[in-house]
Amino acid sequence: MATTNDIKNGTVLKLEGQLWNVIEFQHVKPGKGGAFVRTKMRNVMSGKVVDKTFNAGLKIETATVDRRDYQYLYQDGADFVFMDTSDYDQITVSGATVGDATNFMLENQMVNIAIHEGTPLYIELPPSVVLEITYTEPGLQGDRSSAGTKPATLETGYEIQVPLFVENNTKVKVDTRDGSYLGRVSE
Repeated sequence: MATTNDIKNGTVLKLEGQLWNVIEFQHVKPGKGGAFVRTKMRNVMSGKVVDKTFNAGLKIETATVDRRDYQYLYQDGADFVFMDTSDYDQITVSGATVGDATNFMLENQMVNIAIHEGTPLYIELPPSVVLEITYTEPGLQGDRSSAGTKPATLETGYEIQVPLFVENNTKVKVDTRDGSYLGRVSE
């Protein structure tokens, strides 16, 4: 058991029999009344995000979550196979657990997997990844009031918006949180 004072980003709480991952927290001490902790949490299984407020000092149950580095090996039907780089054990993770991370994962890429009691909960990618653009239309310069963008397909099959000057076979840096273009990467 822990108290609300121990809440940090990434802490996994066990509330009403479900696991919740703390995305944001804020300790608030108003001028009048008792202090409290305002949190934004994501349900580990369903992905639903909720706001919840706890009184300061309240006892809460934390879940023991083991976060380890794994290497993505290959996709097996709807499942994904990862290897623990420390002991070479392989685990299979369902496509539902991997979620949107499939848009940014290439074979042999390192990811962080959170495991609770032998069950993979979620996958954390690095904040940005470098991927190659496999197809994009040629950019046409025209009369626009602002910089234009065009759709481009990455080597994973995911489509993002890129500036008009980006061409096929260009390596680009992509934000894994929202899928936005961050810039070109020179070899």
